[in-house]
Amino acid sequence: MTDRTEERAQSAFRVAQARWRDALDAHRLAPPDAGFRARLAELSVAAHAESEACRDADAAGFDWPPHRASSSEPPYELRQGSGRRGPEELWRRFDAVAADLSRVAAGTDILAVADAFAKLAAAAGDLAKAVEGEDQASSPPQPRRVRRRSA
Repeated sequence: MTDRTEERAQSAFRVAQARWRDALDAHRLAPPDAGFRARLAELSVAAHAESEACRDADAAGFDWPPHRASSSEPPYELRQGSGRRGPEELWRRFDAVAADLSRVAAGTDILAVADAFAKLAAAAGDLAKAVEGEDQASSPPQPRRVRRRSA
């Protein structure tokens, strides 16, 4: 393995970690419901980036640096009882994969962490789509503009 490969893996890992922190912070600092769907979608993208960075880091010979407590919780708006929108079955799936991520992140198996991030990305992405569908279904119909002909 070359120094350049290691540097690229470490750089990609740092970028993915920063994006993940930013996505979580967006949920922590969010006003009630404004942009909820977009935050879920970004969480999905950030989790996917983490998964890919972990796989690249594994290929470069790195282990996962255990740095999260196995009891860590997601931001408030993503927790049960917070009034989160979306289908309950998707939230049960999200809760299960988030708990799994917290558990494996306390260890050093970087591929297990990559898999957990990939599952979280899928769960958050499915929730974002479902919330978008709910938003569209509950939006009042837009008035139809009548085109007028020029004289």
